[in-house]
Amino acid sequence: MNELRRWLIETGMPPHGYCLLWQPDLLALHVISDAVIGLAYFSIPIALAVYLRRRRDTHFTWVVWLFAAFILACGTTHFLSILVLWVPAYGLEGVVKALTAGISIATAILIWPLLPKALALPSPAQLQRLNDQLLKEAEERAAVEGQLRQAQKMEALGQLTGGIAHDFNNLLMIVSGNVERALRHAPEQAPERRNLENALTATTRAGQLTEQLLAFARKGSLLLISQDIGDIIRGVHDLLARAAGERIAIEVALAEDLPPVVVDRNQLENAVLNLLINARDAMPGGGVIRIVGEDVGPEVKFSISDTGTGMDAQTLERATEPFFTTKPVGSGSGLGLSQVYGFVDQIGGRMEIVSEPGTGTVVTLYLPKEAGPDVAHIAG
Repeated sequence: MNELRRWLIETGMPPHGYCLLWQPDLLALHVISDAVIGLAYFSIPIALAVYLRRRRDTHFTWVVWLFAAFILACGTTHFLSILVLWVPAYGLEGVVKALTAGISIATAILIWPLLPKALALPSPAQLQRLNDQLLKEAEERAAVEGQLRQAQKMEALGQLTGGIAHDFNNLLMIVSGNVERALRHAPEQAPERRNLENALTATTRAGQLTEQLLAFARKGSLLLISQDIGDIIRGVHDLLARAAGERIAIEVALAEDLPPVVVDRNQLENAVLNLLINARDAMPGGGVIRIVGEDVGPEVKFSISDTGTGMDAQTLERATEPFFTTKPVGSGSGLGLSQVYGFVDQIGGRMEIVSEPGTGTVVTLYLPKEAGPDVAHIAG
């Protein structure tokens, strides 16, 4: 132990302060500088230890601990520099420096193979972009799931509506047949004849209602032929103008080379009339209804827009549900858009509605140029 002590603290050699001529200003400069550096070095391993204890998922933990040991050894050498100013512990200082050198060499050697792996780790910016992408995909997935639920709900409503309308139509046929038979046998001046005529008119209106329900349920019988939309709009233009009223202007902008579409003419006319009436009702103070048609590949994009009050998100979500209406009681059956939706879906097309409160509404029908093989109706 004496030999070890003699080697660690060489009593026969002068302390480092002797080389500084024991000048107080030089001694203070070295002591303060080494003390500040040593304290700074000691604080770094403490901070790393706290970080590693709280973030146990950190990659390459052992390298961080090795780096902390290297910093701690560097700090120790600065405190020993203060000691050797008065005590010639050059052996102890050399041992600590040798230990520091060993740790520094090990750190320098081991850190280079880890550099490619460290660079392969995603940066915070990359993680943020990935997180934004995941959030966007989650929103898109939620939107698709919402559309799927809406489609399933509409399908269930269609099946229920179709079944009810079919049975109701059968009953109407029996009622109207008996009323017609009674009318044929009723005298011309009989008081009950007027009642029978009113009953027959009511059954006719009820029959029209069942046709709307069957159109929504996609169970109606359609006659499909290749139709020119321009001819259809020109044929019903006067009717549309009368239905719109004097305070509403109708603008028609159909492409000159617009190809024909495979539709049922009567159903398309009814769909256009329904959409125009909805647009008219959304503009009680007047406005503009614009009818546009353009060629978009395998389909014809046919849209009717208005400058009316528009719809909020909740109303837009339920717009095609049968019997849903925002009109006062007695002003609408709530079957207009649902009939259009069912008709377009039945012929293999699709319908889109874009609307915001105060900006009007655009209803777009994508009508097929050719009837698809899965269209369940009569095509002529």
